[in-house]
Amino acid sequence: MKILSKLTIITLLFITGCSTTPNTYKTISAKDAQAKMTTSEDVVLLDVRTPAEYEEKHIQGSILIPDYDIETEIETQIPNKDTTIIVYCRSGNRSRNVANKLITMGYNDVYDLGGINNYPYTENIVTN
Repeated sequence: MKILSKLTIITLLFITGCSTTPNTYKTISAKDAQAKMTTSEDVVLLDVRTPAEYEEKHIQGSILIPDYDIETEIETQIPNKDTTIIVYCRSGNRSRNVANKLITMGYNDVYDLGGINNYPYTENIVTN
């Protein structure tokens, strides 16, 4: 009986200890993103819109890698996969897709800010 109990406990520990949940991106509010960007130098704000959209307006300090170039450009621009990345686009669709893609590519700390259209800190928006 003792052997069976020990085997059961070991099996349960093995199953729960070895199970991993897949890494997923997190959504982040504008307020929390702003706080994270002002308190840490290790945060990259990633704009995934087109160059024309970026030129029209973007959040100050962001870098541009269009969603269609993520797979070929991200590792050049952000080689450290533990970098905190906050992704945004125009309305939130592209940022969500890119955040998922970044997780799939092995990036560990990815946040989806959504769209610049809903970003309330207009003093941080650069326009041309």
